[in-house]
Amino acid sequence: MGRFLQIAGLVIGLAGLVLQFCITIPASMEAGRSLLGSIVFLFSFFTILTNIGAVLVHTSLLSPSGYAWLPAFAGRRIRAGVAVSITLVFIIYATVLAQLWQPQGLFLLCDVLLHYVTPVLFVLWWLISGADGRTRWSDISWWVLYPIAYLIYALARAPLAGEVPYPFLDVAKNGAASVAISALAITGLFLVLCVVAVLADHGIARTRAPKLR
Repeated sequence: MGRFLQIAGLVIGLAGLVLQFCITIPASMEAGRSLLGSIVFLFSFFTILTNIGAVLVHTSLLSPSGYAWLPAFAGRRIRAGVAVSITLVFIIYATVLAQLWQPQGLFLLCDVLLHYVTPVLFVLWWLISGADGRTRWSDISWWVLYPIAYLIYALARAPLAGEVPYPFLDVAKNGAASVAISALAITGLFLVLCVVAVLADHGIARTRAPKLR
C-alpha cells in the first residue's frame, strides 16, 4: 500500500506540476509578464514549492539507487516536514483560498490535484510508511524555517513585483497589521501541525512495535 501511494503521489504530483506550468506560463505572459517573470511568478507559490518537495521525496525513495539520489529528501526530517507543509497547503486552500476564486477547466484540475489530491496521498503515505518514530521535538525548529523563509521572500518581492502570490499577504491593500495577523495565524497553525506530526509519528511507532516482536 505504501509503495502504491508513493507511485500515485509521484505520478499525480508531477503531472499536476507540469500541467500547471504549461497553462500558467502562457496565461501569465498574456497578462503582461515576461517569460522569466512568469516563471518566477509560478514558483512564488507555496503550493508549487511544497508539491515539488513532495515529488522529490517520492523520487528519492523510489529511485533505483535508493537513498543515494537526493538523500536529504529521503531522510525522516524532510519527510515529516513535507507532510506538515503539504497539510498546511490543503487546509489554507480549503478554508480560505478556495472561496476567493473560481478556476475553470485545466486550472480547476490543477487546483484539485495540487491542493487536495497530492496532500492527501502524501500524508496517507507518510502515516502508513514514512513515519518511523524518529522525529524529534527539535525538528520543529527546522521545519518552521521553510514557511518563515517563504514569508520573507513573498513580502520582499511584493513591492518589487507589484504583486503577491496570496491576497492575505498584500500589505498595500490590507495593511501591515492585517498581514501580520494573517502571518501569525498561519504560523501558529503550522506549529500546531508540527506538534501533531511528532505525536503521530511516535504514536504510529508504538503501535507497530508489538507487531515487530
